[in-house]
Amino acid sequence: MMTKRKTNLIQITREGGAEDDGEPLNLGTRVRELRKARGWTLERAARQAGLARSTLSKIENDQMSPTYEALKKLAVGLEISVPQLFTAPRQGQINGRMDVTAAGEGAPFATATYEHSLLAGSLQQKAMMPYTTRVRARSIDEFDGWVRHDGEEFLYVLTGVIMVYSEFYAPVELRRGDSAYYDAAMGHNVISTSPEDATILWVTALR
Repeated sequence: MMTKRKTNLIQITREGGAEDDGEPLNLGTRVRELRKARGWTLERAARQAGLARSTLSKIENDQMSPTYEALKKLAVGLEISVPQLFTAPRQGQINGRMDVTAAGEGAPFATATYEHSLLAGSLQQKAMMPYTTRVRARSIDEFDGWVRHDGEEFLYVLTGVIMVYSEFYAPVELRRGDSAYYDAAMGHNVISTSPEDATILWVTALR
């Protein structure tokens, strides 16, 4: 019965659009590996998932067939999707990587209106592109049209005051600690309105 339940679940999740890059795994073994990879005790993992310790122990030891609700709780607790409980990571996928950029050591990239400092430059195939920017522009007229690119973007003001111009919204003033999140395909430009050049953190989510 355990095998039938897992087979049916995998079929449903794949039809729903999940990637099919790995062979089905034993659920108990997979849950135990995920828990140990996080350095969690059985007690902590059970608490994270909102399950009884005895229930999680039985799942890991293939002594019970969990309901779909229990599977959802496990996935939420382990911060993964339900299909990932049954499939290994894609071959060659990097599950743990880090890049540290010391202050002032970002890769410089300047334009007529901005001075960018690219962060996490050694990581390839990133899902996000983080960078800090010194905003030199003081007028929207300094731009040769709108800036547009793929993805979504998060902007956070580090110092100074800026004015954010966008294609579909009225200009908005942002000060230190203010932020904005927007579709980067929408035309947008940023200028400094403070006496000094403002600095901002930009994070672009690539898609």
